[in-house]
Amino acid sequence: MDGRVGEGCGTAGGGDSGRAQGHWHVAVLVCQPGHAEVAEPHLPTGAQQSATVANPASGASPDLLPHFQLEPEDVYIVKNKAVSLACRATPATQIYFKCNGEWVHQGDHVTQHSTDRSTGLPVMEVRIEVTRQQVEKIFGLEEYWCQCVAWSSSGTTKSQKAFVRIAYLRKNFEQEPTAREVSIEQGIVLPCRPPEGIPPAEVEWLRNEELVDPALDANVYVTPEHSLVLRQARLADTANYTCVAKNIVARRRSASAAITVYVNGGWSTWTQWSGCSTSCGRGWQKRSRTCTNPTPLNGGAFCEGQNVQKTACTTLCPVDGAWSEWSKWSECGAECTHWRSRECSEPAPRNGGRDCHGPELDTRNCTSELCTHAAPGAEDVALYVGLVAVAVCLVLLLLVGVLVYCRKKGGLDADVADSSILTAGFQPVSIKPSKAGDLLTIQPDLSTTTMTYQGSLCPRQDGPAKLQLPNGHLLSPLSAGRHTLHHSSPAAEGADFVARLSTQSYFRSLPRGTNNMAYGTFNFLGGRLMIPNTGISLLIPPDAIPRGKIYEVYLTLHKQEEVRLPLAGCQTLLSPIVSCGPPGVLLTRPAILAMGHCVEASAENWSIRLKKQSCEGTWEDVLQLGAEPCTELYYCQLEAQACYVFTEQLGRFALVGESLSMAASKRLKLVLFAPAACPSLEYNIRVYCLSDTQDVLKEVIQLEKQLGGQLIGAPRVLHFKDSYHNLRLSIHDMPSSLWKSKLLASYQEIPFYHIWSGLQPFLHCTFTLERLSTSTCELACKIWVWQVEGDGQSFTVNFNIAKVRAGLDWLVPDEVGTPALVGPSAFKIPFLIRQKIISSLDPPGTRGADWRTLAQKLNLDSHLSFFASKASPTAMILNLWEARHFPNGNLSQLAAAVAEVGKQDGALFSEAEC
Repeated sequence: MDGRVGEGCGTAGGGDSGRAQGHWHVAVLVCQPGHAEVAEPHLPTGAQQSATVANPASGASPDLLPHFQLEPEDVYIVKNKAVSLACRATPATQIYFKCNGEWVHQGDHVTQHSTDRSTGLPVMEVRIEVTRQQVEKIFGLEEYWCQCVAWSSSGTTKSQKAFVRIAYLRKNFEQEPTAREVSIEQGIVLPCRPPEGIPPAEVEWLRNEELVDPALDANVYVTPEHSLVLRQARLADTANYTCVAKNIVARRRSASAAITVYVNGGWSTWTQWSGCSTSCGRGWQKRSRTCTNPTPLNGGAFCEGQNVQKTACTTLCPVDGAWSEWSKWSECGAECTHWRSRECSEPAPRNGGRDCHGPELDTRNCTSELCTHAAPGAEDVALYVGLVAVAVCLVLLLLVGVLVYCRKKGGLDADVADSSILTAGFQPVSIKPSKAGDLLTIQPDLSTTTMTYQGSLCPRQDGPAKLQLPNGHLLSPLSAGRHTLHHSSPAAEGADFVARLSTQSYFRSLPRGTNNMAYGTFNFLGGRLMIPNTGISLLIPPDAIPRGKIYEVYLTLHKQEEVRLPLAGCQTLLSPIVSCGPPGVLLTRPAILAMGHCVEASAENWSIRLKKQSCEGTWEDVLQLGAEPCTELYYCQLEAQACYVFTEQLGRFALVGESLSMAASKRLKLVLFAPAACPSLEYNIRVYCLSDTQDVLKEVIQLEKQLGGQLIGAPRVLHFKDSYHNLRLSIHDMPSSLWKSKLLASYQEIPFYHIWSGLQPFLHCTFTLERLSTSTCELACKIWVWQVEGDGQSFTVNFNIAKVRAGLDWLVPDEVGTPALVGPSAFKIPFLIRQKIISSLDPPGTRGADWRTLAQKLNLDSHLSFFASKASPTAMILNLWEARHFPNGNLSQLAAAVAEVGKQDGALFSEAEC
């Protein structure tokens, strides 16, 4: 307000003396000789006269501005009850309320005067009442507020604003919890969005009408969005859950949601086989198990499979021994006796039968004691001398024959005096390369589908410290005999192979198509099967199939929906499910099955197991990685992106992990696709969250090709942790003038267990966008993908929707080669060179020049105990090298490693002796 100052008058009570909360001030005009006058504001009618004070109140200091001891506070009107606002200030000559910018009438104020005992200054307290009708008059325009203005002789002071709101709580919940059935140890999220209300409703949860207190139960917590989360469902969590919302107006209850925690049954371990039903001959024996590990509860599934197994048994009957007939009497001896014998062989005792009783030899006098004893004569001495001479001649002839044989053999296969086997590149000894980079490069001629070799393909076993080469070409004739090798034809009819499989009982569980199958016919030379663009292959090493046997072998990739793999607790599928067979094939050496995985492996965070499906259809743990193997039939080499399974029994395999801490993580591959054409205003972006294995990515690419999708940017890798938190996806930074999102929520979520189980391969979210004009072709935005309370990945999307990327094949390039390779063409290392390395490095060498050093050179020394358990450790090392490096392995590096092993032992290159 403006105040006019007369001559000889000054202004007191400047504007800077008020409170800091945006108030206005009243100027006080001080005129001599001491008269104080307050410039009047626009006060309520009847209040202006009292606002002019000729003299300050008794005891008041003219230099003090009023300050508030009590200020009005925010209040809520419940139903139709009026609310009271109060303020108190000292020193104050007048106090009035101002509501929504208008002065409250003087008659609506209730004023009380008193004196502050400590200062002696006057105290004024004023109260007003506000009704619901007053607030509703301005409903929808702005919030209703009131504040106090206090005067003193020195100026004015304003109080804080107090807001008056009408309290209410609507009846209907925006979202209520729903009934669910969950497996034990599975996470549960019960959503609850309370009704709209002022003040906002507080939420609490009831379990069977008893309050749920997260402070007393670490398995329970309530999210900021009021959802109730059970980290791991327990049997005790089976109950009715109710969401309760309340404020000062009312208390509302949601509909109760029944949560049933069920337990699927699990088989106990098999009992020991019972004894054979017969004590002699053919019978039966059985073993049993029960569905008690755990017992199914609350409607959980009963165990699948048989609870009793029977098998035929044969108990050998005991056979008692019996004497044969006596032999004829011998000639009468020098002691005037002769003898005869018999044997306990008709039959001989077996299977616990009793031995024969009685003597085996019978002697008696043959001359009635009239026989005479004479000394040996000269004729006997001559006979003995002749026999000795004949024996000496025979020995000499035998030695001469052995020497001749050794010399002939040395001429056909002489040892090499130097290290040409390691430094000559596995070439004929007449060719000497200049460096070790040429090693292991000579391959046999495989230009025809049928090849004939002379002689045996298995080299003779020389001394443990000798490494030899034949004089001629690597595949020159070695000895008599012929072996024919047939290669699988790339144009083999898949339908014929599947038709042959269909006659077998195990065919029921195999896919009907040949898109994810490889097959071939193999003999003792071995070979390789691989499914292109999946990272899945099967290596059958030489001599794994017995000689004289021919097997039709297949390799199949299963889709998760085709095979039921039960998972318990925190278990998760880490690899594709792969079958190789037929089951029952007898292998004399382990085959190597290679497949990808998506685990960030560490002993502290993971317990990883190799599972195999039995003939009865149940999945069994055959190997725990990192622990001592309980059987020599299986072994697994786990690397960063792939695992290599050594197995002597073909069948169906999968890699399953169980997290040991919340730091355990799986690799997810995030891939974005969008339509190649956009004829309408709507445009969809699909974000796939896949297990980071090559086979799943291949399937998604094939699916998107059928849908006409194009790739947006390069795939990203996200480490998804076992933290029970969902995966969230949101879109940002989209130009609002060109595009808008049709999603109602600010983000989308993929439930944690849908991702963690690994059984749902093509999880994705779709962002539906709408362009505001058909002429808009440019899309620029950012998509965030993150795990709640974890790290995330962002995709910067910036492309022209009218220009389609040319194909998706660049994402996973086609693998070169046919799905089936048989014989030497399936291996990088030439067959005969491989055999020479094995025969040289298998025996223990001096100064460590043996297979152990080779394993160290190839960074495989952590598997020495497994290699040592096999008949040929070197063969295991070379087989693993073939499985890891085909078809792009660097033979020069392997040759250099073999050469370094050879240099450690000079005896390795000594010339062989007969």
